[in-house]
Amino acid sequence: MTGIGFKRNVGLSFVLTLVLLIGTAFIYSPTLYAAAEEVASGNTSTAWVCFAAALAFGLGAIAAGIAISHVGAAAMGAISEKPEIASNALIFIGLAEGLVVFGFITALMILGNA
Repeated sequence: MTGIGFKRNVGLSFVLTLVLLIGTAFIYSPTLYAAAEEVASGNTSTAWVCFAAALAFGLGAIAAGIAISHVGAAAMGAISEKPEIASNALIFIGLAEGLVVFGFITALMILGNA
């Protein structure tokens, strides 16, 4: 792939991402407007529920990123010395990735009880 083709693909990806973001904003704007009206009227319970769900998912994602960075670096070092343990290393990386899943499930449970 030439430099011009790469730049065109990156530009196309950027435009498509922007279109998706704008489309998502139009789809969810009525819900967000209703939540903002509820907070403006003095009922902040919805805001706290959304904040708790975002915190649960965000902290789970950050923790998983930190865990994967450490486990992945150690796994690559171990695989370079002993290639037959690659499957075991992938299992440990998958266990670290499970933190994101737990955070997502927790966020869904918080939102489901609201």
